[in-house]
Amino acid sequence: MTTPREPAPPGGDVLDSPAAGPQAARGGAMRAGGYALGTLLALVSSPLMIRHLGVVDFGRYVTVMSLVTVVAGFTEGGLNTIALREYAARTGADRRAVMRDLLGIRVALTLLGIAAGVAFTLAAGYDPVLVAGTVAAGFALLLQSLQLLLGTGLQGELRFGWITVTELLRQALFVALVVVLVVAQAGLGPFFLAQIPAFALTLGITAWLVRRLMPLRPAFHLRRWWPLLRATVAYAIAVALNAAYFRIAILALSLLATERETGYFATAFRVTEVLIAVPALVIGAAFPILARAARDDDDRLDNAAARLVEVGLVIGVWLALGTFLAAEPIITLLAGDQSDPSVGLLRIQSFALVATFLIVPGGYVLLSLHRHRTILLVNVAALATTVGLTAILVPAYDATGAAVALLAAEVVLAATVLGAVVRLRPAVRRVLRRAPAVVAAGAVAGLAGLVLPAVAATAVALLAYPLLLVAVRRFPPEVADALRGLGSAR
Repeated sequence: MTTPREPAPPGGDVLDSPAAGPQAARGGAMRAGGYALGTLLALVSSPLMIRHLGVVDFGRYVTVMSLVTVVAGFTEGGLNTIALREYAARTGADRRAVMRDLLGIRVALTLLGIAAGVAFTLAAGYDPVLVAGTVAAGFALLLQSLQLLLGTGLQGELRFGWITVTELLRQALFVALVVVLVVAQAGLGPFFLAQIPAFALTLGITAWLVRRLMPLRPAFHLRRWWPLLRATVAYAIAVALNAAYFRIAILALSLLATERETGYFATAFRVTEVLIAVPALVIGAAFPILARAARDDDDRLDNAAARLVEVGLVIGVWLALGTFLAAEPIITLLAGDQSDPSVGLLRIQSFALVATFLIVPGGYVLLSLHRHRTILLVNVAALATTVGLTAILVPAYDATGAAVALLAAEVVLAATVLGAVVRLRPAVRRVLRRAPAVVAAGAVAGLAGLVLPAVAATAVALLAYPLLLVAVRRFPPEVADALRGLGSAR
């Protein structure tokens, strides 16, 4: 990892410099590496939590966290991404005024969302432990929301070292608290509180780091809020729908299927939930460059869009391949033999990772072009897919039906997002023409790995896949540059 200090090149804005692309590539790889380390830390806490709580109580825990995630989607409203775009496009006092307004909106919407989430638990008849857990998780959400918005200053300056450090500190503290609770034989309730100290620490560190880049006091001027909200309302709804459709499956299971089926799905979804955050880390590092290019340079935007889609496809196939082959040892590590049905569910969900890695760069391109209504429409299509298929498949096939519904929705979203991007930026079409070769390389690597035990098969396939891409000249140079940059920064 590089040292946390990553100053802009002297004499100019880092986003306008030739160093911006390589720095974003290194930053994305750095954040992904930090996230991987955080996931390894989670491998200490997650199996302990699942085995300590059992399949049923862990399913209840994930149900509450899924509800709060839906609330976060509705209240976040894409504000963090909008803030990053505006940070890249504005300067000086204008930038500070907009950031203060966005902080005020962030506080108000999150408090309203927490209240709505608690009201839902009461209306749905959840027991007091789950209601109290929703309150605790909601407070942690407020701390997290403020930290992420303040972190816009670090992302806008491409200072990914500090972002990675703070994320690792948060994860380390959370894992330590979970281990303490397991050793103390705590019940379900205290586990909902473990995120609060972790997010409080991260918020404090981030506020100190951005004190000269971002305002720390929110502004509550409703007249200034409205133009911001009106300009982004379509995107806000799209973000809410995206968060909802990805969690509707587990909420439907909690209402339509048994607690055990919900627990099986929750165990597999826990893995998927970790992995779907990766594309935003790897590819999102370049979003400030996209936003600046959309303002100033169409050719630069075309090149960046095509490259990001290509990188997303290559990494998505690689990660899906590894998840599919390693599903059995992953589930055994997390939950032991009591969750064998989760293996098949994780394998179904692994295919959705390819779609996710295409959705993220496509979505950033649309957002950089202010195509909020288009983003809304494609997410409506995905939501309609998951609601319709969940209603049909869950009563008949339980957790398997939910997994299939989730996969179908992600595929629909990827297809519609890429279709919209190609219409606006035809240069992306040439990357999609290379997709069959990339997918074929993944399939060949997977077949080679299937003749071996799961762990060995995964290792062989994950190594063979990039070698095959090099052989057919489909390995993205950005990935190689990022890896070389990380190596030289040690």
